[in-house]
Amino acid sequence: MKRTTVFSLVREQSVFMTAIMGLLTFLAVMALGVAISIGTGVARWNAQWDLFATVQVVDKSNESSVRKILTDNKAKIDTLHELSDDEMNDLMRPWISGGGALREYMPKMWEVKFKTESDLEDVATAIAKRARFLTHADALRAPMSAGWKMIFIAGLILALTLGAIAVCVSYIARNTAMLHKRELEILNQVGATDSFIAKQMQIIVTKICIVACTLGFVVAAPVLAIVLSATHSARVGLMAMLGINGAGWLCLVLLPIIITIFAIWMTRRTTLKILQNE
Repeated sequence: MKRTTVFSLVREQSVFMTAIMGLLTFLAVMALGVAISIGTGVARWNAQWDLFATVQVVDKSNESSVRKILTDNKAKIDTLHELSDDEMNDLMRPWISGGGALREYMPKMWEVKFKTESDLEDVATAIAKRARFLTHADALRAPMSAGWKMIFIAGLILALTLGAIAVCVSYIARNTAMLHKRELEILNQVGATDSFIAKQMQIIVTKICIVACTLGFVVAAPVLAIVLSATHSARVGLMAMLGINGAGWLCLVLLPIIITIFAIWMTRRTTLKILQNE
């Protein structure tokens, strides 16, 4: 036998609450999606450059010893590229254009990719006193820092959105209790428990959240896909590394479910508190 709820929201109120919850769910999914994609990009960017370094010899007398160290540690090096004079000229063009008086003072440089991070550290220690050893990861700390700040901002937006959802659910419960105050009094007179009344409120909120959260996710998912597609057009840099893997999409799918469960719990808590104060 079909069981109906004791009371429900009027149509206009139900539509309004569904729209608000749908919008908040959309914002929550977008914020979490942006945070996950940036986090993935930072991890990929970091992993890409962790094994790269530039060896720069300023003092010409150390060139042969540095070259020997690199040769002796060939087993630890994946790729080794010595910059030619033409490449150095192109690199230093802004400083040596014109008279070219600085050409003879140009440093000798190697671009090195190591097999492991421990190999990089070993060679860095051996070369430290004879040349400058510049890891690419250290050189890219600024964009990495910017990426972490963006993750923090996205996380803050997510937290604020969840807070707004809590306020919204609390408002739904309080508003429904006020509209159906007479019904609540009758339920109390016939012996209905606070738990029974709270369950009726939870049914109302659950219906709203299922529709709203589904709509919010269905709209947010393609928008995220479009944003990620646009960032990949950059081809290089941190933006090109942004992405959401399988685990990330699973988290996004679970977020509306978590929001619904949170809303149900918040409804029960708020309703019981209202009833206790009556």
